[in-house]
Amino acid sequence: MVEVGAHLIDVVGGSEETAEVVVSAIGVHKSFGQLAVLKGVSLEVKRREVVFICGPSGSGKTTFLRCINHLEKVDSGTIRVNGHLIGYREEDGRLVEDREAAIARQRREIGFVFQRFNLFPHKTALENVIEAPIQVRGQRPSEARDIGRTLLIRVGLEHKIDAFPMQLSGGQQQRVAIARALAMRPSLMLFDEPTSALDPEMIGEVLAVMKELALEGMTMIVVSHEMGFAREAADRMVMMDDGQIVEEGTPDHFFTEPTHERTKAFLSKIL
Repeated sequence: MVEVGAHLIDVVGGSEETAEVVVSAIGVHKSFGQLAVLKGVSLEVKRREVVFICGPSGSGKTTFLRCINHLEKVDSGTIRVNGHLIGYREEDGRLVEDREAAIARQRREIGFVFQRFNLFPHKTALENVIEAPIQVRGQRPSEARDIGRTLLIRVGLEHKIDAFPMQLSGGQQQRVAIARALAMRPSLMLFDEPTSALDPEMIGEVLAVMKELALEGMTMIVVSHEMGFAREAADRMVMMDDGQIVEEGTPDHFFTEPTHERTKAFLSKIL
């Protein structure tokens, strides 16, 4: 909880707190033309769990994240967030793509932090953070500004509230992007290589914010090669290769006693 004037903001939560399982993916397939990228991926993520997905380039990690948010449409299989089908509805015993308005409502529950920051260049840090709460959730501008300032303070940017993206470092821009996602009060946060576009000295400031969210109980799925962060913050490690999950386990098991040969080969190259 964060106190802002008369308001209490629970930035770890959202509107579906009763669901124990936040993400349930079953048999997800996705192809681009003749290239099969996801080949029957199944994964369950429980509330307050931090799941860290790693694997070589081209293994399907980013595509899987984008399917969870319906930025990519699955070819078969199902994904549910907080018990609700994402992107589709059942009609006469079959799945049909949902209406855009319904998909937009579903996405309110899912924060997405991209590799590239995707900030509006003509808006200040604060304006970037409050845009979606006002336009999508219908929040009063005064309330959105109060919450936005609190979130920017929370990610260490109290002195950059009125700065434009071009006036910010990469690490600062990514922290604005995290604050922007949190402003929608999501029940799930997805991170797609959030530090890969940053200079080495800026990586730590972004990981520190992510670690704080993990400690506070935010449900998170993180795609990254930051293995030090994974050891500290992850509840579960997931290894993907060639469009499939080949191994899962606790960080202790994953880093010290991996069982799959592909996991062993991957870790030997990056550690």
